[in-house]
Amino acid sequence: MRKLYVFLLSLFLSPFLGLALPATPSSAADNGSWSVYPAAKKVAERPYFYLSADPGRTIQDKVVVANKTARPMTFRLYSADAYNTERDGGFAVRTVKERMRGVGVWAKPAKNRVTVPAHGKVTVPFTLKVPRDAEPGDHPGAIVALDERIDRGDGSVALGVQRAVAARVYLRVGGPTLSAISVEDVHVSHHQPLVPGFGDSAATISYTLRNTGNVTLNPKVELRATGLFGRTLLARDLVRIPSELLPGQRVKLTEPWQGAPQLDWGDVTLTASARDTRESASASFFALPWLMAGVLLVVVAVGVVLLVRARRARAGGGRRPTDGAGGSSEGRPPRAVRREPASASSRGARR
Repeated sequence: MRKLYVFLLSLFLSPFLGLALPATPSSAADNGSWSVYPAAKKVAERPYFYLSADPGRTIQDKVVVANKTARPMTFRLYSADAYNTERDGGFAVRTVKERMRGVGVWAKPAKNRVTVPAHGKVTVPFTLKVPRDAEPGDHPGAIVALDERIDRGDGSVALGVQRAVAARVYLRVGGPTLSAISVEDVHVSHHQPLVPGFGDSAATISYTLRNTGNVTLNPKVELRATGLFGRTLLARDLVRIPSELLPGQRVKLTEPWQGAPQLDWGDVTLTASARDTRESASASFFALPWLMAGVLLVVVAVGVVLLVRARRARAGGGRRPTDGAGGSSEGRPPRAVRREPASASSRGARR
C-alpha cells in the first residue's frame, strides 16, 4: 500500500511544495480546529506580523496558538520562508524539512512544541535576529503551528494528512528598495473548429509574471489583442493573478480567450504594473481554421508538384537529336583526314 503524506494548511491542500495559506487578511489564520495570530488586545487589530528592522537588529514578539476543540492538542512550532506557488501564485510557506534562507532561519520561537488545553490558548514569545549582511527589502515568512499527527485515509492508497496553520510575517529590512516587475514567455495557443463557422473558437494566453525587485508587489495586468490593420479584438484587466507577488518569485499564469477570431493575424500584449513599475510584453498570433489550413496545404503541395513537372518537361524538350553512333555531333572536334604520299608512277602520269 502506497502512502502519500500531504500537508494541509488552513483548508488549502498543497501536496508537494509547501503549505498554502488563506488569503483573508481581516482575521487570524484559522482552520476551524485551531488558529495562530500575533499577540494583541484584539485579533482584528493585528492579523499578521508587520515588522521592520535594520541589518544586525533583533526583534522580540509573541505568537498566540488557540485550540478550538474539546481536547488538548500538541503542536510543533517553527518559522518558515514564504513563496508564491507556481500553480496560481498563492501565498505559501516552506515545510519544516525544506531549506530556509530568511525568516525561516532568523526567527526562533521560545518553544519548539506546545500543548494547548481544550478551548484554551497559549502565548509563545519568539526572537527574530536580522543578520548584518541581510539584503534590504521584504522578507516574507510565517510562524507555523503544525499538528504532527498523521491522519491516515482508507482504500488502496493511504493518504496521510498533516495539518498546519500559520501567521504570516511581513519583514522589511532597512536599505534601498526597488519595485520591478516583468512579463515573460508570452504565448498564444488557438483552439479552432474543424469547419469554419461550425463551433466556437477560443484561445489560451500563457505568460510568466516575475518580481525582479526586492519588495512585495500588488500587481495589475492588462490584456490587449489587436488584429489586422490595428483592430482591437480584446481589451480587459485580468483578475486571475496573485494578490501579492513576493520578491524574486515568478508565477506561470494562463488566461482564456473565448470568441477568439477564427481567421486573423495580430498581436497580444500584456502590461503588468505595480507601484513605481510598469512593463509590457507581446506575442504575435496567426489564426487559421484546421480545414482551411488543410486545403491550403494541399494546394501548395499540388503547386509544387506541377512546378517540378513543368521544369522537367522544359529541360527534356531542349535536347538535340543524336547521330547514329549514339552521341551528339554538337561540340565534337573535326575528324582528322590522313593524306598518303603520291607514288612515282602517279607523279609520272600527272606529268
